[in-house]
Amino acid sequence: MFRQIRLTAAGAFCHRMGVGLRAGADLLRLLESEAKHGSSRQREAFQHVLTEVKAGLSISEAMQQRGDFFPNLMIAMTRVGEATGRMEATFLTMAEHYQKQVQMRRSFLQMIMWPMIQLAMAVLIISGFILLIGMLGLPDMLGLGLTGERGVLVFWGYLACFAAIIFALIYGYKNNVGGVQNIIPLFYMIPMLGSSLQTITLARFTRTLALSMSSGLDPVRSVRLSLDSTDSAYYQSGAEAFKEAVQERGATMAGGLMATDLFPDEFLHLVEAAELSGTESESVEHLSTEYQARAEMAMSVIAKFAGMAIWCCIAIMIIFMIFLIFKNAIMEPYQDAMDFYNETGN
Repeated sequence: MFRQIRLTAAGAFCHRMGVGLRAGADLLRLLESEAKHGSSRQREAFQHVLTEVKAGLSISEAMQQRGDFFPNLMIAMTRVGEATGRMEATFLTMAEHYQKQVQMRRSFLQMIMWPMIQLAMAVLIISGFILLIGMLGLPDMLGLGLTGERGVLVFWGYLACFAAIIFALIYGYKNNVGGVQNIIPLFYMIPMLGSSLQTITLARFTRTLALSMSSGLDPVRSVRLSLDSTDSAYYQSGAEAFKEAVQERGATMAGGLMATDLFPDEFLHLVEAAELSGTESESVEHLSTEYQARAEMAMSVIAKFAGMAIWCCIAIMIIFMIFLIFKNAIMEPYQDAMDFYNETGN
């Protein structure tokens, strides 16, 4: 089984294919070049595509056989490009799509970089304090047995366990373990943070929708791909409801999205207004541009929340240490002295 291609690699591949095809390069030569570069799994996947294309399959059919590696969006857009004879334009459009996703991710990481550095510094300072206690032969002021080199290793073990729990929660959420993604509406109720999370999801949805519809896909397939692009089982569950509303009841796109019960009223009103102002592909492209701008602001809000969470972790560690030092280095000796005084006084 293959892990899916990384966003950076997907964007670079689409860009190289688009530029090469636009310049008149042979498709097989381009695929041969792709099969020589990248990670081992990436080379193997492209070697498979090359072999199957040489055997007579289309590139989208060959990609479909490696569906765990190539995103559904890339496969569908490639199929549309083959059908319309606009492979180079399709690949270049997908390259822009993946590059924007990478830019948003990098912007978020840059925003939380300083709080992460502060967290690392706090961990190092606490570790140095624990090591110093052991080196100077001082009593265990923390009362946790954290002294010397062994104490540092135990402290790091505690941190590793905490990090493992956090990563397990993230993994469980991303893979919808136990249907946990059904609580997404509860996250959206958190002031500021919830609306920001929803805006970023809607921005990804509208970007994929604009890309697929401008490439010639029908609304039903476009919406299904766009729901898949959210990486959320909660949103993906609305594909059949949209299809039924559009194909069986003749609903517009706004009506079909309303039938899914997944989207906020403001978003549905914007979709409806966009439909009235032009063709579907043009209106969705305009909506996508607006939500991309909103997503940038929402990313800033989420980064601030992440930074606050990190600073809270630092504050809790420091306050906890101060409390332990006060309790074990001051209060307990004071209490022992008072007990001794009372005993000798009596």
